[in-house]
Amino acid sequence: MSESNNPLGNIFVSYRAIATVAYQSALSSYGVVGLAAKNLAEGLVQVLVKDPTLGVDVHFSDKTILIDLYIIVEYGTRIKTVATTVSENVRYEVEKTIGLPVNQVNVHVRGLRISNPD
Repeated sequence: MSESNNPLGNIFVSYRAIATVAYQSALSSYGVVGLAAKNLAEGLVQVLVKDPTLGVDVHFSDKTILIDLYIIVEYGTRIKTVATTVSENVRYEVEKTIGLPVNQVNVHVRGLRISNPD
């Protein structure tokens, strides 16, 4: 949990709030068709409970944030371009929304998907 102090009191931001911002930002990026479970255990939990932070790991280090994303990319797009765009979009949106610097956004491509087989 991130903590910030100001003259009026303290502000606490949960991992889940940051992960939700990162999830939505990644999904809205060009070439991303979805996010994937980072491991088998998370995949099984997703079957039982729909989690809006699937495929996102958030870690705090001092006053900076580290985010790991596990994405599925549209077949036929340039994977490197999509991964770079996702990283930049997520960094921008989290910094703008949360107000803390994002140290790293690591993008892990878990698969490719053909969304329109025509």
